[in-house]
Order: sequence, then C-alpha cells, then structure tokens
Amino acid sequence: MIDQIREDLFRMQDQKYRDFQQKLIPTADPETVIGVRTPELKKYAKLLAKNEAVSVFLENLPHRYFEENQLHAFVISEIKNYEQCMEAVTRFLPYVDNWATCDQMSPKVFKKHREKLLTYIEKWIRSKETYTIRFGIGMLMRYFLDDGFEIIYPEMVAQIRSNEYYVNMMIAWYFATALSKQYESIIPFIENRRLDVWTHNKTIQKSVESYRITPEQKVYLKSLKIFNGQTPA
Repeated sequence: MIDQIREDLFRMQDQKYRDFQQKLIPTADPETVIGVRTPELKKYAKLLAKNEAVSVFLENLPHRYFEENQLHAFVISEIKNYEQCMEAVTRFLPYVDNWATCDQMSPKVFKKHREKLLTYIEKWIRSKETYTIRFGIGMLMRYFLDDGFEIIYPEMVAQIRSNEYYVNMMIAWYFATALSKQYESIIPFIENRRLDVWTHNKTIQKSVESYRITPEQKVYLKSLKIFNGQTPA
C-alpha cells in the first residue's frame, strides 16, 4: 500500500506548485516536496481513511516525502474513534517537522472529548519539540476559546518561553485570536506584558490586521506596542 500511495502522489504532482510550495515550507528539504495541492491531498485522505489497510501507512514512520506527512495528518483528522485518533496523533507528532503538517492536522473527534484532550495538551506544551508545542497551542486555540473558555488556558500559553520562531508565532496567533473572541479577559496579558517582546508585538500586529477587532481596540492595542523595551509615552 505504501508504494501505491507514493505512486498516486506522484501522479497528482504539479511541478509549478511544487516550486511555489518549497518556498513556503523552509524547514522541509526541497527534495522531499512532490507538489500536490492540498484539496487533492484531502480528497485522497478521505478515501484512504475508509480503507482499513491505511494502518500500514500510518505505522510506516518516518515518511520520506512532505506530502506523505500531509496525507498522514489528513487521514488522522478523519479518524472517528477518540482513543484510536489520539494514539495515532501521539505516534505521529515526533515526526512532524514543519508548520503546515502541524497546523493542518485537526482531528474532528477532539471537539467531543475536550476534557480528555486537555490532559494531552498540558503535556504537549511542555515538550522540547517545536511542532509538538505548536500543535498543543493550536489545539487550545481551536477548542478552548469559545464554549467553556477559562482564564487558565491563556495562562498556560503565556508561560511558554521558546527561542523557536514557529512556537512564538503560534503564541502570537493564539493571543490575537483570543483577543478577537475574549477581549476583556485577554487584554490584561498585553497590558501587563506577559509575553516576550517579539511575541507581544507580533500579537498586536496580527490583531490590528484582524477584521474581528474593532477600530477602537486596534488604536488601543497599537498604543501598547513595545519600542526598545518600552511602550511609547
């Protein structure tokens, strides 16, 4: 099945798209990028997810190609049994090596098991692996900013400290999204400078770019930007 999947991926190859995509995924070896468009991969993943033999592919780690990792993430996202899905995620996370695979792995079944999920999120964000941390933050952003929101969740994210760009960018994305959904609860994190300077300013930048932040809020957020370690007078 593994050879068949690889053959199918090369059959869907778009070489112009491959050249474009290689620039978007700087952490991926350009030689591992086949060049398959995401809608095609998702459609293929839905078909594979219905085939019991796909377990052979999911257990065959590490994969050689970027698209194989993408396909793996999309197949996992289709698993309907929570325990099986979590087992697959746990097995795969150590092999995730780029932001696209990390961010596009979004198991639908997690939404129905948020209490159980939270235990894993707490472990993931304490990891030393860049994309495991990023995935944990992404799950908090996706499933814990609306119904059942509690201040403990942004507190968890605010405590993360990393030198990794892809971790800090996700923290900024989390807080920008949180500001658009839970403004009154989240604005103190910005006012009190709970984030490192780069992430603080990136959060403000992303928030100001959002249509879900009001013009008045944008003006106030801009006033909280830190310049050389200080906010403007």
